[in-house]
Amino acid sequence: MNLRDKFFQKKPAAYRIHHEDTLASKTLSERLALLLPARRTDSIVIVCIGTDRSTGDALGPLVGTKLQQLKPKATIYGTLESPVHAVNLNEVMESIAEQHPRPFIIGIDACLGRLHSVGIITAGEGPVKPGAGVKKELPEVGDIHLTGIVNVSGFMEYFVLQNTRLNLVMKMADVMAVSLHESIEAYGRDVPIEKHKANWGDDLIQLP
Repeated sequence: MNLRDKFFQKKPAAYRIHHEDTLASKTLSERLALLLPARRTDSIVIVCIGTDRSTGDALGPLVGTKLQQLKPKATIYGTLESPVHAVNLNEVMESIAEQHPRPFIIGIDACLGRLHSVGIITAGEGPVKPGAGVKKELPEVGDIHLTGIVNVSGFMEYFVLQNTRLNLVMKMADVMAVSLHESIEAYGRDVPIEKHKANWGDDLIQLP
């Protein structure tokens, strides 16, 4: 789980959409396809960060598990069975560096934000910063990121994550997994992607 300090300088706007939007999967997959490298890379690696011991922080492992079932043309790290979390993240990143000479890494994580932003999924350039919300020093992950705001930030983050609704996390994981799978499939087929403009304000505390 990561949390960007609201007093930090803002980075370029990322694409944001609520998971209940009827076009969420379609438009998110199109945005992700645009973020994939124009020149083919040796491998796409998806790192889904989080733990199944916390409902809110299980978003990453849930996405990883759902992606495995869809069998995308990518290597997945982080599932409910084998989560990637604070204890083993450094080891996993070292393993990726050894096994994938030129990987394009997509970082997946849960985050906290403002009340009216709960349920929003964010995709953009740059890495996720796992552990920042709970003041842990962990390596940044990803050439691009995909995150989901699962609950409200500002007070007792560990407690908030433990008391996040599983229903919300499951629905967000469904949208994220399908979008990732479709974007990677389109990328492999060289399907032209139509650009869509986002119309959401920059109202998130967390923008990795």
